[in-house]
Parts: sequence; C-alpha cells; structure tokens
Amino acid sequence: MKFTLSWLKEHLDTTATIDQIAEALTDLGLEVEEIADPAAKLGTFTLARIDHAEQHPDADRLRVCRVMTDEGEKQIVCGAPNARAGITVVLAKPGDYVPGIDTTLGVGKIRGVESHGMMASERELELSEEHDGIIELPSGEVGQRFVDWLAQNAPDKIDPMIHIKITPNRPDALGVHGVARDLAARGLGTLKAVTVDAVPGAFPCPVGVSIDAGVAAKAPFFAGRVVRGVTNGPSPAWLQKRLRAIGLRPINALVDITNFFTFDLNRPLHVFDAAKVAGDLTLRAARAGEELVALDEKTYVLPEGAVVICDDNGIESIAGIMGGAASGASEETRDVFIEAAYFDPISTAATGRALKINSDARYRFERGIDPAFTLPGLELATRMVLDLCGGEASEVVTAGALPDTGRAYRLDPARTSRLVGMDIDEADQRATLEALGFRLEGEMAHVPSWRPDVLGEADLVEEIARIASLTKLQGKPLPRAQAGVPQPVLTPLQVREKTARRMAAALGYNECVTYSFIDQGSAALFGGGDDAVRVENPISSEMSHLRPDLLPGLLQAAARNQARGFADLALFELGPVFSGGEPGEQAVRISGLLVGQTAPRDPFGSRRKVDLYDAKADAEAILNAIGAPARAQINRKLDGWWHPGRAGNIALGPNVLATFGEIHPKVLRQMDVKGPAVGFTIQLAAVPFPKVKTPTRPALELSELQAVDRDFAFVVDAGVEALTLVNAAAGADKALIAGVSVFDQFQGLEGGQKSLAITVRLQPRDKTLTDADIEAVSRKIVEKVEKATGGRLRA
Repeated sequence: MKFTLSWLKEHLDTTATIDQIAEALTDLGLEVEEIADPAAKLGTFTLARIDHAEQHPDADRLRVCRVMTDEGEKQIVCGAPNARAGITVVLAKPGDYVPGIDTTLGVGKIRGVESHGMMASERELELSEEHDGIIELPSGEVGQRFVDWLAQNAPDKIDPMIHIKITPNRPDALGVHGVARDLAARGLGTLKAVTVDAVPGAFPCPVGVSIDAGVAAKAPFFAGRVVRGVTNGPSPAWLQKRLRAIGLRPINALVDITNFFTFDLNRPLHVFDAAKVAGDLTLRAARAGEELVALDEKTYVLPEGAVVICDDNGIESIAGIMGGAASGASEETRDVFIEAAYFDPISTAATGRALKINSDARYRFERGIDPAFTLPGLELATRMVLDLCGGEASEVVTAGALPDTGRAYRLDPARTSRLVGMDIDEADQRATLEALGFRLEGEMAHVPSWRPDVLGEADLVEEIARIASLTKLQGKPLPRAQAGVPQPVLTPLQVREKTARRMAAALGYNECVTYSFIDQGSAALFGGGDDAVRVENPISSEMSHLRPDLLPGLLQAAARNQARGFADLALFELGPVFSGGEPGEQAVRISGLLVGQTAPRDPFGSRRKVDLYDAKADAEAILNAIGAPARAQINRKLDGWWHPGRAGNIALGPNVLATFGEIHPKVLRQMDVKGPAVGFTIQLAAVPFPKVKTPTRPALELSELQAVDRDFAFVVDAGVEALTLVNAAAGADKALIAGVSVFDQFQGLEGGQKSLAITVRLQPRDKTLTDADIEAVSRKIVEKVEKATGGRLRA
C-alpha cells in the first residue's frame, strides 16, 4: 500500500513529521517498507543568481557565467540555452552529489575554462523529466536552501511517498482513509470525515443489473448507474501526480478516478463504456471454455464457476479482478456505466489464483472490503466523474442485498488490562474503540463493517493494545512461588543434554538441526519406515516417516556438503528418535559423524582417514562428561547399519550406552556419501544417573604418597579383547589401582596367540607401599587376568 504525505493529510489533520508518522505506523502493525523522500537528496543545493553571462571563447553552445552564491562570486560554465544574467537558479557546488546524473561534482575545466559547480535542471535533480534548460525560480534569496524554497512554493515536488506492508487481516488499511483512522486513534491528528452527498438521478438507468441465483453467495450485491455526456480526456494534474507518486500510470480521467478510489477509500470500481454494453449486465458463473480478452490485452480461459459480469454479447468482466478490453472506457467514451459491487473474498481469491491475475481490485476483494460502503462509494465516484468529465447521472440500479456484518462483543476493561499487562483506563479503552469506528452500547462493542478481522473479545483486546502501544510495556520479574534460592528448573536429563551438546562442540563437531521426518527408504536403512511412524499428511515425499535414528539426517547433510566440495566433516545432532507412534516410543540421543580425513594437509604426515577409534574416543569423552561409569564392556550385538567387524557397543551388561564404529558401506552408497565415514550414537537416558544428587562436584582427593607403576605382559588367545584384560586387571584391587592402560600389542606368537602389555598404576592413600604390598597386588592382578582371559604371564 503506497500513498504520499499530502494524500494522507487529505484525510488526517496533523502536524506530525514523516518520521513520527512512519514510527507510529510500524508500531500500529502497518509496517513501513520504504519512505521515498525527494527532499532527502536535495538538502545540499542552494539558490544562486547569475550576475553576468558571456559566450565561451571556444564553444558556441556554452556560456561562462559569473554566479553570486552564499560563498561569493563563482565562475561556472553552463550549456543551458536559458542561462542569462538576472535569473535565480539552483546551484550544485563542488562536492555535491547530483542524483539525476549520478555524479559527485568537482572543480573542472570545460574547453579550457575553469568551472566551480553547475546550475541544475529539474531532471538532474530528479524532480521531473524537464531538461530543456536550467531551473529558473521566480523568487528566492541567494544562499537559501532549495528544499526550503520548495516547501514554501512547490511542496508537491518534495511530497514523501510511504510504502507500508499490510497483513492479510487488515483490509481496512488498504485505503488512505483507513490508515488515517489508525493514526488518528493513536493521537497523531484528527480524522477528517468522508462526506457523501447523494447524486440525484436525472433519468432511469438504461442498463439493468441482475444476479443469477447460482452465484448469489459469491456475489451478493451488484449496483451501478450510467453517466451520459461525459468528456473522457486526460485527468487533471493533481490526480495524475497522485497516481504517479505511488507508481501508477495515468490512463484517462474515467480510469484514473477508479484507481483513485481504490487507493483512497479502498473501494474498487469498474467503468464500462455504456455504448459497448448490449442489454443489461448480469452476474453469473462462467461456463467451461469461455474466454475473455482483459484490459491487460491477455486472453484468459475462465475456470468453470468463476463469477463473471456478462451482457447480451457475452462476458465483459471477471468479477472483482479485471475488466474486459472490449467494453473498457477510452477517450471516445461518451456514456459510461459505473459499477460497484461486493464479491466474496474466497471466491475472488480462487478465481484470481486459477487465472494468475494480480490486480489491485483482486488484492482488496480477496481480503474483504467494506460492504456497507458500496453505495456511498458509488455516489462519491459519480460526483467526481461529473466534476472532472461532466455529463448527467442516471438513477442507481441494484441487485441482491448487502451481507449483514453486524456483530458485537463484550468489552471487559479489567480483563483487557490483565491480558495486555498495562493499566489502561476504561475511558481510554472505550475512546480507542470509538476512534477506530466501533459503536459502544453499555459494555457491548459493535464492530464496524470495514473490520472483518474482529471476530471475538480477544480482538477487542488486541485493538486496544495496538493503539496503546506495546512498546510501553515494562518488564517485571515473575513472582517466586516461595522465598529463597529458586530450585533448578532443568531436569537431570535436560542438564545431561546440555553437557553432551557442549562437549561435542568442544571436540570440534558442528551441530546440525535436521527434520524429524525422513523418507521411507532412508528410514528403512536404519530399522524404521513402517506404518507406525508414517506421517498422515507429510510436507513432501522426503518427509514421510518419523526418523528411527539421527544418523540419516547427518548422512544427508554430509552428502549435500560433499556435493559442494566439502569433503572433511565433523557433524553432530542431539534430538528425539522414534521407534513407534505412541508417546512413550521415543528417546533422546546424540549422534556424531566423521567423514573424510582427520586433519588438513601438512608436510608432517598428520593427515589420515578417520577410523572407528576416532569415533570411540569421542563417544567415550561425551560419556565421561555426562557421568557414565569409567568401566564398561564392549560387545558386538550391532544393528544392520554398522560395519559388523569395525563397530561395537559400549555397555553395562545388557544396558547399551553407546554404539560406535564405521557406517556400513551399503548404507553409504544408498545415502550417496563418499567414505570413509565413522560415527557414534549415545543413548542419553540409558546412562545411569548418580545415586547421590548434589548440585556440586565432589571434592578433589589428592594423595601425598608417590604412585607406583608396574608393567605386565600376558600371552592370550588372538580373540581376547584388550578391554577384557584391562577390566580384569582393574578389578584386582579397586581401592589401590588408580588406572590400567595398554601400551603394547604383539601378534604372531605360536598357536595364533598374541601378547598384550599393560601398565598398572598403584596409588596408595594412607601409607607408602612396601615391596610385599606391591607383590601381593601383582599376584592378584595376574590371577584376575588369567581367570578372565585364560592367558598367562609372559616369561
């Protein structure tokens, strides 16, 4: 919606500045998209006077002028034919930016003669297309700012244009009068009433109107009248300037009048050349295959059931959207039929979308114009036609009946203040609604016909809050339920999720947030895709099922990044996965994915392919951060999307905490991911929570006694896992053994056996260990390992 400041002041008596108006409009919900202020680019130009002008010595069409400015006399070379002594001109000095030629001036030489600036034409200042000569002003003092002179003598040339964004629920703001009403309610001026003087009919209307019963619900009211003897030439200058200011091209007086009322009062109209109308006009439904050449000179095949206006010759207009070229008004038009009607918003929108026609009329009808203003709008348009084009008007003919828009809702001032959060006096609430056109009877507020969006008591509250301005809300802390230090608001699982997310980011992973919906094929790869998790109304075929795992989304993100040249990736996501459609059949997990190489290229050989131990180390780091037990088992009861020989589960007995390893090659192929790719998935809720709940960490315990490291080498079968050996050694004396780590592995011994060497750290707490103490613990370690692995101490 576009309008100029002067146009707004035709409806609003105000002294507010353009900035105040723009701020108020945005605050009222009519967001200002743009302000085109011609004065903003003219601020540097001043008035000057030519004292002397003589022929340029080396150019027939140039004059050398001595110009009196606010900085003294300057020499300026000018090529305008009207450059002469004694006239007042507009001066652009060196350093000024001239918008019409997109140039910042400097001191220059023209044919050998120095020139200090230029005297501008209207086109060079983007005031008009006039470029026959420089601007000559009938008045003004040397040094006066040009914008100040324009404000006093030609304000229309610097009239700001305001472009506001209208939400679909505010059709009343699609007219300048409606915008002025909102501003007046805010207190930025006084709304000027629209006075409607009925035009008496001088003769019966020769064109009748009717509505077929089949379209009565889509087009409930149809009115019009003939004005004969009109002279349809160019519209007056004021009307042309107003339309051009909002980007409309003036066509002729009759068409310009309809465009004016569309934007001025949100009353779309249409004019037919009465001489080209055969018989009466009827609103009916279009038949399949019917066509119309519209005013935009395009031929449209009308959808069956669309509301059209017809005469005896056929279709003349698409109701509420666009008229036909055959009966359009031209400069030869002498008798005109002015049509005003009310059309159903949904029907108009459906027809407009089917035909892909975007017109100002459709834009308004599909949002809902004021049905009660149909006949007053017709009267005002008739008066303007008579004033600008002459002629005499017939009586008004109508068909159908206007829809009843009467409704009222209870105003509860106390509830309004409670919901808004501001103390708004009851008198102010009532005054706000009355300023917006509501009629108050006791505690009931009757909604005006131009507000189809107000459909309940909550909408009354919204209107009051909108005018009062929510910017006045003051932040207030919510009252505590009880005194003292507030209890934690996050659940233990939420705290764990936060910790896991921060740890994954610290390990160098980038967080992804993918949809919880994936396609059936991807879901089937990860054990899902059945009907229990199928979405009834999916957004697309790629989002048909709830995800059974987080890895599909990460793999899809990896594929998209690889397709764009990013080969080395570290991605993670934390979110829900679904094993079924019931509320309890979902769990929160965190998954990570590593693809490509571990490091960028360097001369030291640091770069290598990611492997399962990278994923295992990261999974263990996150498990450690969220408080998982340090000792766990590794098993290989894997799901089908993991590589069976290069993956494992970190578990506490049957309770699986996490899975890590390589993604199965067939999964990578189907997900279009170029390997290698390793990942991990941690089931956050499966990690046991601490039995003792405390908001702080336990105190750090440090021993003053020196630790003792002892190395052991065991010969075990090739199938024995190192972790089994480590756990067995650690369990020999839980109080004394502080840690166990593998430092060597040798394969190829007789019988297919291997050697595993471990370091055991013994940390005394109360006394220094003697040789006997160390030997006793060592024997326990050897016994535990031999019992758990079947191995023996290497000789």
